[in-house]
Amino acid sequence: MAAKKKKLPTFIVKSAVKEFAKGKNMMVGSDAYDAINNGIGAMLEAAASRCKENKRKTLKAYDL
Repeated sequence: MAAKKKKLPTFIVKSAVKEFAKGKNMMVGSDAYDAINNGIGAMLEAAASRCKENKRKTLKAYDL
């Protein structure tokens, strides 16, 4: 049986993404929200790893 994928918390505000796209004269597909959220989740996981490698407990801008 395949391992269940860990569900990420929601990092985005859909209305803000929609507003950004509207400002670019574009629309947002319903599947884009999950992809954006997953991208942010991956970025945060990498930043957390970098932070731990440097023996810190505070995420900083340069970790991102």
